[in-house]
Amino acid sequence: MSENPVLWSLDERGVATVTLNRPEVNNAYDGALVAGVLAAMDELGTKPNLRVVVLRGNGKHFQAGADLKWINSVRPQSAEENEAASRATFEAVQRLNTLPLPTVALVQGGCFGGGTGVISACDIVIAADNALFSITEVRWGLTAAIIIPQLVDAIGIRQVRRYALTGERFGAEDARRIGLVHDVVPLAELEAAGARTVELLLANGPEALAETKRLARESSFGGMGVDDAAYARLVRLHSLKRQSAEAAEGLASFAEKRAAKWGGGKA
Repeated sequence: MSENPVLWSLDERGVATVTLNRPEVNNAYDGALVAGVLAAMDELGTKPNLRVVVLRGNGKHFQAGADLKWINSVRPQSAEENEAASRATFEAVQRLNTLPLPTVALVQGGCFGGGTGVISACDIVIAADNALFSITEVRWGLTAAIIIPQLVDAIGIRQVRRYALTGERFGAEDARRIGLVHDVVPLAELEAAGARTVELLLANGPEALAETKRLARESSFGGMGVDDAAYARLVRLHSLKRQSAEAAEGLASFAEKRAAKWGGGKA
């Protein structure tokens, strides 16, 4: 097991690299990884020379969504504890969304579930040609409630109503077509493509970048268009669905490697 689920570094240019570091489970998120992202954002927020944040995943995959073993460990806890877990996950995504400087995500391999929300919250997304995406929550009787605003911003409600309902997998070119990623490059060129984008960002005025990002968010569904009360409702719905009977069946089907039986019938 990785000792530190999130690594970060800051170079002399003010470019931070935040690395999801649970490669043994394809960087699936649990409470420790979520806390690690928040801690990294806290520490980087104290750095006066911070200019750009690059987000990447260690290993073959960028981020495989929620660790379902962790989800199963959270489910039996109290409603308050489940809501706290959903709120922390939401806050990790929202911190990327509201960070007053550019964020760049570099995606290779799998990017599932919450991972799609993470990249939707980033300003620029570059995918390797082996990247594979899916908004998977419904497959396990869960919902993507806390990342729906970011997904709608990124790909539009029409695409969300397809991909979040089917849970289907789609490749890098389809992700570019619908707006989930900006560029697709060969896997071997992913880091170089990210470096070129960072150079473009560093050539621009930091205050102008921050104001431009803020103004863009103010007109978005995932920005000023959803107030604190609406976000609190999304967090509550996300946590309640985790504790539902349907989620229990969906997660059991994953653990038992079988098709889920929805509503007493065969899926």
